[in-house]
Amino acid sequence: MSIFKGAGVAIVTPMKENLDVDFDKLEEIINFQIDGGTDAIIIAGTTGESATLTMEEHRAVIKAAVDFVKGRVPVVAGTGSNSTRTAIRHAREAEEDGADALLIVSPYYNKATQKGLVRHYSMIADETRLPIILYNVPSRTGCNVMPETVAELVRTKENIVGLKEATGNMAQASKTMALCDGKLELYSGEDGLVVPLLSIGGIGVISVISNIAPRQTHDMVMKFLDGDIEGARQMQLKSLRLVDALFSEVNPIPVKHAMKLLGKDVGPLRPPLCEMEPAHLDELRAAMQEFGLI
Repeated sequence: MSIFKGAGVAIVTPMKENLDVDFDKLEEIINFQIDGGTDAIIIAGTTGESATLTMEEHRAVIKAAVDFVKGRVPVVAGTGSNSTRTAIRHAREAEEDGADALLIVSPYYNKATQKGLVRHYSMIADETRLPIILYNVPSRTGCNVMPETVAELVRTKENIVGLKEATGNMAQASKTMALCDGKLELYSGEDGLVVPLLSIGGIGVISVISNIAPRQTHDMVMKFLDGDIEGARQMQLKSLRLVDALFSEVNPIPVKHAMKLLGKDVGPLRPPLCEMEPAHLDELRAAMQEFGLI
């Protein structure tokens, strides 16, 4: 059984003005997501500024998400690290606190070999019973999880079941699907390539745009999965200007500003992230207007 099908939101972490996590606002936006049709909550990922959460905050936001969701949709906890020991600790804690699955980014900065990646992910998989989604985003990590490596992990570890594919390389994604021979749950990690990845066997997206357009993102995926390929294609094309605006600066800078434009003040960004450039903010506002959000 799939962890989820459809659109899972890579949810932001709201902050107070003093940069503490705003748990009341987190509950509010989780309810907004579920009311809007989101199929899963992905907590403490890149969009959630996990890199600047302390170990204690990291566990607390995952536990809070589980508590706030109340079983209505799956909670997928971001538990990756460039330290295998730390990733194991995060995984164990997320399992103890009731997460439904784990999203584990490939080690960053270390630049592991493919053999090292197999060892890293295998050691984590051995320490948890939860299903694992690998997250391959070499533009951030400097490390590309190759198709053969994904296939080996899926073949040898029964709880490694999915891949968040964010290479932007459709040929690599296609080869990965071919080597995994129907045993991999593929999720797009790029909002601009959802429909193309669905066309090679994907079952959903782990989405940034869902923070502001949960219903539209859910509907786009479901149209495709229900056989309305043209409807999904049109929705994908319509979203592209907004997607570009949401990535005009490093994620999650634009999406946090977009949520403020929706009237959902999720607070400031933690340094080293900073406020958005005015020209980019003007384009974001225009793209949201064109998309029908404001």
